[in-house]
Amino acid sequence: MFASIAGLLTTLVYQPFLNVLVFFYWLIGLVTGGHPDMGIAVILLTILIRFLMLPLSLSGYKSEKDRREIAAKIKEIEVRHASEPVLKKKLARKVLNQSRGVLIGEIISLVVQVTIALMLWKMFQTGLPGGDVHLIYPFMPEVELPFNLVFLGEFDLSHPSFRLNLIQSILIFVFEVLTIFTSVYPVSKQEVVRYQLVLPVVAFVLFIGLPAGKKLFVITTLIFSILLKLVMVVRQKLEAHRLKKEAEESGENENTDTPVVQRVG
Repeated sequence: MFASIAGLLTTLVYQPFLNVLVFFYWLIGLVTGGHPDMGIAVILLTILIRFLMLPLSLSGYKSEKDRREIAAKIKEIEVRHASEPVLKKKLARKVLNQSRGVLIGEIISLVVQVTIALMLWKMFQTGLPGGDVHLIYPFMPEVELPFNLVFLGEFDLSHPSFRLNLIQSILIFVFEVLTIFTSVYPVSKQEVVRYQLVLPVVAFVLFIGLPAGKKLFVITTLIFSILLKLVMVVRQKLEAHRLKKEAEESGENENTDTPVVQRVG
């Protein structure tokens, strides 16, 4: 059963994206006059994946309010009925049943992200080194093997890179700072310390031994997420300004339309 699922995922998910990566690699070689760069191909593939997952990302931002409301309701039930475990469990289950749509959306998003993560793991593990060339479609343009895994002539994608690891941690810090400062919800000091300080340091330590190719994917993803966050913040600011202006104009019109009654003494 697991072999069948793995084969299906390989055919429907991994193989198409591997061929897209090889196509980008070939295209870069064509544009640069015979100097393909797998690092640039990984960046282009990452951007494509992020655009394909954009509906899920936007849905995640929109459902944040729903998730917080569910958590607040359950917390209120736990506090109010702390001495009534049976009733507490029943009411909490009722809240979850009423929010089934949000939970299903979260599960679908998680399944998609796990599938993408497994695909990328296999791609960096066997695809880039050339172990999956038999999965390249027959109609694909021919590329010279082995692949050039040296990004910009400096970073070997198959080996760890201290500089890329440092850039990755800095971008994690920037993204978390931006997320916290633009959040419409109150943020505790513990969350600031956890996300702005602890998370970048832990990520640096955990990922220091990973190949540069995986770090390049994470770096591109973080840059995409930061830009998306900035676009959403600007849109929210413009929308708030528009609504405020409309409210002011509406108030001025009401004052203008109010009849003036003169008293004759």
